[in-house]
Amino acid sequence: MAETPIATVTLVGAGPGDPELLTLRAARLIGEAEVIVHDGLVSGEILALASPQAELISVAKQRSRHSVPQDGINALLVELALAGRRVVRLKGGDPFIFGRGGEEMEACGAAGVPVEVVPGISAAIGCAAQAQLPLTHRDAASAVSFVAGQCKGLTDQDWSGLAGAGRTLVIYMGVATATDIADKLMADGVSPAIPVAVLENGTRADMRTLRTLLADLGEMVAREKVKSPALIVVGEVAAYALAQDVLAGWAAQETFGAETDK
Repeated sequence: MAETPIATVTLVGAGPGDPELLTLRAARLIGEAEVIVHDGLVSGEILALASPQAELISVAKQRSRHSVPQDGINALLVELALAGRRVVRLKGGDPFIFGRGGEEMEACGAAGVPVEVVPGISAAIGCAAQAQLPLTHRDAASAVSFVAGQCKGLTDQDWSGLAGAGRTLVIYMGVATATDIADKLMADGVSPAIPVAVLENGTRADMRTLRTLLADLGEMVAREKVKSPALIVVGEVAAYALAQDVLAGWAAQETFGAETDK
């Protein structure tokens, strides 16, 4: 009997939620896949692009609770590919930006399974665009950094120099640790009065963009009942966003008032 040919696992970025932000290649591969192994953040509108015959497998992850551990996801992808099934591993945002795509690629490679990667619009890019928040700006920021707000614990991360004047810091997965994030940055010397934007449900119909100061970040997240998925953007560029100012006396803040007048 002929051996079943090994299929390719395709890591596909689904973008931040809006199906119109998919690449053409991503949309085609979703429609052609026999099996789609998807994250919980992939919207229903995007999953609806799958073939009616496709098998959809959710491996949704939430803070401190994973429906399938990462090792299990790796093993599942290998098993499906060795069985000859066309597999799309569908991830919110981009597979290689806090998507653990590198780990899945390594696991497939170790098992002799070929991998292709289709990039997606990362949450930072898509959500900032929707909020009209320029992550870089000639007058406000010449550098931008992405960090994870709950990756291996905040104490293990060195953010020195990533936030402050002329820099933009984008924090993924930071809602639950917003107070600790603010304390960490202020302890590193970042001004408590630097503007901060929180982008909740970016690119979706119910998106909210809230703006406050770094010192108020944790209290604001609790006060406004911010829920994941949400991004935190720290830097002077936050003053340019189309946002709801949720700190009383915002306009009176002298630290960045000149920026909001531009």
